[in-house]
Amino acid sequence: MHVTFRPITGPDELPLFLQLTYDLDDEVAGDLERGNRRPEWIWIAEHDGTVVARAAWWSRSGASEPYLMDFFDFADGHAETAETLVRTAMEKVVPHGSVPPEYIRFIPPDWQRDPAAVQQRMAVLERLGARLLVERLRLEWRPGTPVAPDDGRLRFRGFTGAEEALELMTRTVEGTLDAHNRADLTRMSPRAVAEEHFHGELERWPSPQEWWRVGTRPDGEPVGFVFPARNDYGPIIAYIGVLPGHRGHGYIDAILAEGTRVLAAHDIPRIRANTDVGNVPMARAFARAGYVNYQNQIDMTWAPAITG
Repeated sequence: MHVTFRPITGPDELPLFLQLTYDLDDEVAGDLERGNRRPEWIWIAEHDGTVVARAAWWSRSGASEPYLMDFFDFADGHAETAETLVRTAMEKVVPHGSVPPEYIRFIPPDWQRDPAAVQQRMAVLERLGARLLVERLRLEWRPGTPVAPDDGRLRFRGFTGAEEALELMTRTVEGTLDAHNRADLTRMSPRAVAEEHFHGELERWPSPQEWWRVGTRPDGEPVGFVFPARNDYGPIIAYIGVLPGHRGHGYIDAILAEGTRVLAAHDIPRIRANTDVGNVPMARAFARAGYVNYQNQIDMTWAPAITG
């Protein structure tokens, strides 16, 4: 069977790419318009006009390199074709000598009841050098869900500036249960981890920074913080944390409620957030706040760049 491996030529070939299906299909056209995707990052394996495998990458608008690999699908019996597709595409998409972008996949919360589809996809990427970093919970708060009333223990204010945000984030990295932060700490200082997250993501969101909140005790001492925000796809709790020394006292509930309250005041369709499956205290806090676990997510990473 002759198979052609190539990127799409442009938006006119999206129907070809969409012959296979995934939850993010309806976002691809908008992503191309905004610059989050480029045709040369959207690859297909094609046989006689039928797509038997596909892969695609996403990045922040205007970026010159992809940030995530978030599409990877193949028809039954085409695992080897899919492996060849990814290998071929990465030779063009990933800058030479660079570590390939992280792969993420949204999956049902109960995927373990029928794990074959998820495991088959992971097995192909593992043959290419990828390894599972973490499984995450994708969470959603819906209008009408009660927001916990202020219990009076904390006061809330905005950040005094970027430096305070970085200082509090740096302190919060200590003892973190977040798998991405823990991995970053093996090669970076806590301050560098905070700077990468803040400058690379948080300050780029189009929503007002006035939404961000610091929770303090009545004497003004910071206890924690939350970054309510809006990304290109809707309202999110972008980042939330409690400072070491204040953990274990239930402050997370008030801080999360404040972040939810800020977003809920803007006539929103829903609020989304995520946390690692292994971050049990944070997962429980979201559950107490009425956030529903509507999906899970697997994150796979590469240590070295893929080689031929």
